[in-house]
Amino acid sequence: MSAEGKLRLGVNIDHVATVRNARGGGCPDPLRAAKLAEEAGADGITAHLREDRRHISDADIDGLAAGLSVPLNFEMAATGEMQAIALRHRPHAVCLVPEKREERTTEGGLEVAREENRLARFIAPLREAGCRVSIFIAADRRQIEAAHRIGAQVIELHTGAYCDAHAEGDFATRDRELAALREMAAYAHSLGLEVHAGHGLSYDTVQPIAALPEVAELNIGHFLIGEAIFRGLGPAIAEMRRLMDEARG
Repeated sequence: MSAEGKLRLGVNIDHVATVRNARGGGCPDPLRAAKLAEEAGADGITAHLREDRRHISDADIDGLAAGLSVPLNFEMAATGEMQAIALRHRPHAVCLVPEKREERTTEGGLEVAREENRLARFIAPLREAGCRVSIFIAADRRQIEAAHRIGAQVIELHTGAYCDAHAEGDFATRDRELAALREMAAYAHSLGLEVHAGHGLSYDTVQPIAALPEVAELNIGHFLIGEAIFRGLGPAIAEMRRLMDEARG
């Protein structure tokens, strides 16, 4: 496996902040978790600053932007407030995600096709500031084409339905979802988009996604933070890295 072909792992540290915020104070520290993830083999760190600040805070983003030696992927809603924060920090990448206050986690992909003109205007200053713009979308041809038209450099395919079907033992649906992800990863790549994937991935579900040759990066968070309770963050990430490399190799 060549260095340029290595599948990258982005570790989402949002739920370190969830645990901290459950009690208040400063422990556990998301920046410390991010640095441990770096040491364990993470190629980047993802953090989602939600409008309601339910986990990651503005101070966390300040600390991550200043303290990381690997790229920061700043997940955010397409709002003026978040755009201003991204333009102030100029992270390596921004990933636009849908956001509803009542949801526990991001439930689906961004609706790009219906908001194409607004989103094209929204991402233009981010691109001009040097940020790589990624759009979190379903494995849907219409959304991929719209993301391409508005000037996104990257799409991140939502793997949640595939992972949920596997967890529920609905293997027919799981296989259909995997087929759609496979087809749309190839299609997006053919358009010149860099393809990432994520949401809900675990040791049991990562390898079929990691094996897709067009996928350049996986972003995984909740499972790794949960697994860290039992085996430690470094070993949890190392095992995910091993499975990814095995699938790609």
